[in-house]
Amino acid sequence: MWYRSASFILDNRKLRNDAVSYLESQQLSPANTASSITMPTENPDPKISLYYQTRAAHHGVVTTDWLAQAEAAVTCHSDDDPSKNSVGGGEDSEERFNVVDEFKNWRKQPDLAEAVAAIKALASVIRSTQATTMMELEIELKKAADSLKSWDTTSISLTAGCDLFMRYVTRTSALEYEDFNSAKSRLLERAEKFGELSLKARRTIAMLSQDFIFDGCTILVHGSSRVVLEVLRTAAQNRKLFRVFCTEGRPDRTGLWLSNELAKLDIPVKLLIDSAVAYSMDEVDMVFVGADGVVESGGIINMMGTYQTALVAKSMNKPVYVAAESYKFARLYPLDQKDMVPALRPIDFGVPIPSKVEVETSARDYTPPQYLTLLFTDLGVLTPSVVSDELIQLYL
Repeated sequence: MWYRSASFILDNRKLRNDAVSYLESQQLSPANTASSITMPTENPDPKISLYYQTRAAHHGVVTTDWLAQAEAAVTCHSDDDPSKNSVGGGEDSEERFNVVDEFKNWRKQPDLAEAVAAIKALASVIRSTQATTMMELEIELKKAADSLKSWDTTSISLTAGCDLFMRYVTRTSALEYEDFNSAKSRLLERAEKFGELSLKARRTIAMLSQDFIFDGCTILVHGSSRVVLEVLRTAAQNRKLFRVFCTEGRPDRTGLWLSNELAKLDIPVKLLIDSAVAYSMDEVDMVFVGADGVVESGGIINMMGTYQTALVAKSMNKPVYVAAESYKFARLYPLDQKDMVPALRPIDFGVPIPSKVEVETSARDYTPPQYLTLLFTDLGVLTPSVVSDELIQLYL
């Protein structure tokens, strides 16, 4: 049910905390209220500033409202560059660090996922910042993350990767220390650690899935997931004997790329047109797909055709396995196919299409959790029903 989703639990928890804080503030006596306005004369813990003690006690992590107030306080006496893509405090705008350009440079690496490229770019923000306080640095990180998310609003993994980075990096006691250089170093250390964990996620998933691939099996693959390719590559390196049915993958024809990569590994592969999935399903032992995003219900958003492939597999009692990294876990809860931002792609039919003919150009669909068997993630092998619990742990 929608009211048991991770977003509902987290949002209600925040509302309850805000209500408690408000009631406590109303119960203060006039004397206490007056004393709270004046600056305290001594700090009970000299290593931690009173400002950060108060923020940590009431918020714990960086919130959007807090950042908005902090940004207003910082910028009220300064003229900032209106550009959202540049961060840093240099006088010359051309010398400023551009997080989107850094992100594009990382994306040039063919084996690097889009979310990992965003994580690397955000870590570079910390490394190159000219901020002198933690407040300024947190505002720069928030602006950089918003710039990356607005660069491609249809990318679920990009948005989820940025959100998880902000949660993981800023949720540390190092932010409470008055020594800015020490706090910055700690922040950068956590950012680089998060990037390393994300890079290792694909290998971890490949190792976890090996027990489910047996000699003589036939695997149906839909899409061009790099993590699925790593799963199959690892199985081949372990000298397992299997063959792969690879769908064409319209409209992008990504299945052609995957079939070529499998052929380079000497894995027996057969290329199918997308409409031949049901025709070939009786020869298939299992289905392996990747995911653009894993949503709160335990379902997945993936390239067009994943839903119908899972439907056919379910009707013929074939297991459907999903291989997806944890940075693709998103706080989304789509109710149907239209309840998400469409990702449109041009389609080449090879012949002219009359203008009166409407063409469906959406490139992805939503597969509900009841059609999925297991999800292989770097957090472990999960059932779809466990995804909501894992999302709560990730975003708390």
